[in-house]
Amino acid sequence: MNDRSEVENQILDTHHLFWDALAKRDLDRRFSVCADDVTFFGTGLHERAINKIEYQRINQKGVDQFSDPFEIKFLWENLVVLNDVAWVESELEWIQEIDHTVAKDLLRTTTILKYENKKWWIVHVHGSTPDYRFQEGDYMTNATTIKRNSELERQVYERTSELNNALEGLKATQTQLIQSEKMASLGELTAGIAHEIQNPLNFVNNFSEVSKELIGEMNDELAIGNWQLAKEISKDIEQNLEKINHHGKRADAIVKGMLQHSRSSSRVKEPTDINALCDEYLRLSYHGLKAIDKSFNATMKTDFDESIGKINVIAQDMGRVILNLLSNAFYAVNEKKKQQPEGYEPTVTISTEVANHPLEGQRGVKISIKDNGNGIPQKVLDKIFQPFFTTKPSGKGTGLGLSLSYDIITNGHGGTLKVATREGEATSFTIQIPALPA
Repeated sequence: MNDRSEVENQILDTHHLFWDALAKRDLDRRFSVCADDVTFFGTGLHERAINKIEYQRINQKGVDQFSDPFEIKFLWENLVVLNDVAWVESELEWIQEIDHTVAKDLLRTTTILKYENKKWWIVHVHGSTPDYRFQEGDYMTNATTIKRNSELERQVYERTSELNNALEGLKATQTQLIQSEKMASLGELTAGIAHEIQNPLNFVNNFSEVSKELIGEMNDELAIGNWQLAKEISKDIEQNLEKINHHGKRADAIVKGMLQHSRSSSRVKEPTDINALCDEYLRLSYHGLKAIDKSFNATMKTDFDESIGKINVIAQDMGRVILNLLSNAFYAVNEKKKQQPEGYEPTVTISTEVANHPLEGQRGVKISIKDNGNGIPQKVLDKIFQPFFTTKPSGKGTGLGLSLSYDIITNGHGGTLKVATREGEATSFTIQIPALPA
């Protein structure tokens, strides 16, 4: 005990053996230098023992969970010896690999030894590290945390990939559904377009035949030298040609409108005469339903604010919204007419007016479509804008018209689409969009 250098070496050798045996997973060797009444405190509340048996049990659990040996390095040590008592403060670095995941942990230790029976015995150990935990019956090292984090990241990546694939699938399905709804509404338009396009074609044919006869008359007058009458006839022919040109353009506009409705929207706002758009789809929707049901008849009323002028909207999309609301209105009054044929006059009204946008307070336009049909039951009123919800019988509606209309108005135009109804009496849909003059 007089040679302090030798004593220090004995103490440090015992200290090193104690920790090196743990790294090699040799518990018998480790506890060969521990007193029977050794005490231990670790990082977690569960890591504490008041004798060798309890301490061995804690160590055995760690070996059972992580049986592979690992490397240990002493970064620094501080030794104090007082007669037959000594304590060693140290910092260790543990390097371990768990399922190909390598991690380093720092462990700060205090070891107290007592000299008895010509040997230094460990009587107390305290070890702690912020990355070493005892949770729910398992040791959690930094390597374990890295491994589990890696597994969680992998699961998150896989789940994110699944969600992205599902989202792409939903987008594709939504596109198909939108196209299906557009084609369904196009079918409703076909009969109305046929009726509308027939009128200008009739004018073109009639004025062409009249002009042909006038040319014959003009040639006869020219043959006898009646130049004055020939000039008057030529003016009539010129007027007829202007009318032919006018009605030809009208037919062309109807065809273009049909093509715009059927193709994908460009999502570009363009100057549009909203009154003309409403008027055109009012007639197309009416004639479309009349072509399907010959007995159908209804009064159409319009009240357009001429001060609106042209405004910037996505014409194709806005046309689809107006068509859908008008088709629903005509369907509602037709159904009511079937229920009470006497004394009931089916009426659909469409109106426009300049009105401040309710959300932004800026200049806007209000479009109202009203019918005196049976109204919408209060119990389903909150569901009408939901996709696939419809009050129509099977095969009569897709359940997408109102949900798409709501999306076009709110997201596509920054506006609002609201409904007011009195069950058994009437329904009114109101569109309000911000609309600066084009």
